[in-house]
Amino acid sequence: MKILVVEDDPPLRRSLTATLESEGHQAICAETGEAALALALPGDFDAMILDIGLPDIDGFEILSRLRREGFSTPIVVLTARDAVQDRIAGLDMGADDYVLKPFDPFELVARVRAVVRRKSGYAARIVTLGSLTCDWEAGAAWVGQRRLDLRPREWAVLKALAMRPGRVVDRGQLAAEVFPDEQPASPNALEVHVGRLRRKLQPDGPQLQTLRGAGYRLDP
Repeated sequence: MKILVVEDDPPLRRSLTATLESEGHQAICAETGEAALALALPGDFDAMILDIGLPDIDGFEILSRLRREGFSTPIVVLTARDAVQDRIAGLDMGADDYVLKPFDPFELVARVRAVVRRKSGYAARIVTLGSLTCDWEAGAAWVGQRRLDLRPREWAVLKALAMRPGRVVDRGQLAAEVFPDEQPASPNALEVHVGRLRRKLQPDGPQLQTLRGAGYRLDP
């Protein structure tokens, strides 16, 4: 996952970054509220870790502004404030989870994974991308009236990309979702399944692009 870490305390920021990277995630850091807003609104993140006690803008204000702007990425709030009213305020403003300091970094990362899973689970059952329709619950997809005959790995590629329409998913992240129990996958295995899915989407489905050095993208 690509995670935005908003934390002004250098030791804690370094600890969070090291923990996330040790778990195979990418951490992008911001030390101030202004930097967080600049990165988050145009950014492409799977989750956000947001400290409330920032030097320039209160974290609650950042949370409120992001949700007003339509930022739907899961947000886990960090704070030393243990008042019930603060926790309620954060959750009501759109936080997905609330973690009190001090905390174990590995537990925090587990909580981030949990809110991302919940967010995916609560997503619409039916997703439509142009002529492509995916029914996650039924495990079926169609291009127009044509049902796609997909093998499990091809379905995993489709789901990983269709959940991020128009976004570039890097090769490592896609491989981790397609081969969760087979790390590392053989060099050509991912491209084989991507190629098969691409052929099955043609000629009237969305375009599955391979961007050299960047990853893959499903254009809606």
